[in-house]
Amino acid sequence: MVKSRRVQVLLILVVLSFLLIHFLPCNNNADTEKKPSPVHILILSSWRSGSSFTGQIFSQHPSVFYLMEPAWHVWVKMYQNSAKVLHMAVRDLVRSVFLCDMSVFDAYMSSQKKKSDLFQWETSRALCSPPACDSFSRSDIITASDCKTTCSKYPFSKVEEACKTYSHVAIKEVRFFDLKVLYPLLTDPSLNLKIIHLVRDPRAVFRSRENSMADLKRDSNIVVGSQKTKGEMGPYNTMQVICKSHVEIYKAGSWAIPSFLKDRYLLVRYEDIVRDPLARAAQMYRFAELHFTPELQKWVHNITHGKGHGAQAFEIGSRDALRVSQAWRKTLPFQKIEKVQNVCKDAMDLLGYRLLQSEEEQKNMSLDLLFAQNSS
Repeated sequence: MVKSRRVQVLLILVVLSFLLIHFLPCNNNADTEKKPSPVHILILSSWRSGSSFTGQIFSQHPSVFYLMEPAWHVWVKMYQNSAKVLHMAVRDLVRSVFLCDMSVFDAYMSSQKKKSDLFQWETSRALCSPPACDSFSRSDIITASDCKTTCSKYPFSKVEEACKTYSHVAIKEVRFFDLKVLYPLLTDPSLNLKIIHLVRDPRAVFRSRENSMADLKRDSNIVVGSQKTKGEMGPYNTMQVICKSHVEIYKAGSWAIPSFLKDRYLLVRYEDIVRDPLARAAQMYRFAELHFTPELQKWVHNITHGKGHGAQAFEIGSRDALRVSQAWRKTLPFQKIEKVQNVCKDAMDLLGYRLLQSEEEQKNMSLDLLFAQNSS
């Protein structure tokens, strides 16, 4: 009887030893080899603020999966609603994209959708290289025109497949007007969200919007309502809402910072990017935990020091970015400048843009002095 019990005890010890030796090390290895959580980057801005170019700084990085304004699909499908009403649907779509769950587009796109049905898909280097397209390498700098020519005939499933292979997911979006709407994403344990808040001088934004008014008509109607977009004050009504939103976002991000926003909000002015592209790109990459490769440094320098005038809206090409950013000073009549300054005064004061007091000052203000006043 005693001998039988000893045998049982020995057998139990043998089994326990086997489990400890063969299973615990495997679990430890699984923990140490666990894939790092992706970093999620939201470039938060408004139309005609240099956000497409800023988005390209992230899109061209070989570690980044990037989408430009995926919420465009929400606004097109639900255009009868206001921006405030659409906030929740936009937020839910953005969260799903960050998690590489592209089934969220089923509610807004045809069941027969292809990759090329996604808004501005060709601006994403990740959708122009493997596994989304075999024509280019993942380390290539890829232009939208080259991508569109050779990478359009791939199934929509490639979007999700590609997204899951990247360490960083970046989205550029212009359809949020309140940072508090994003608080659930910032506290979501499945996300590691960082927000880059891009702003631009409202006078430059206004001038650029004038050049693309027809393209922005539907969006403007959603922002302020179709009645308020009509007449002489229509464009200024839209600017007033946009400027107010930048003030509220900046205050929420920089003044009354909740603990979950610490080190996760960065304000960037477009004028500072074009004034010193390499320094500002490096700053944004550090914030996003990305390495600024020599190839990307060369690309950022070349695309901001070209001879182009940036005349074609929504296209990113080599240009004299500093000069283009200040073109409004020579082309915008002072009467319009005064009206923009009036409806956007709080935003300009808060974000460091100098108010011009006269047409004479507009003509004589040197570029360096204007930037000196804008320096933070």
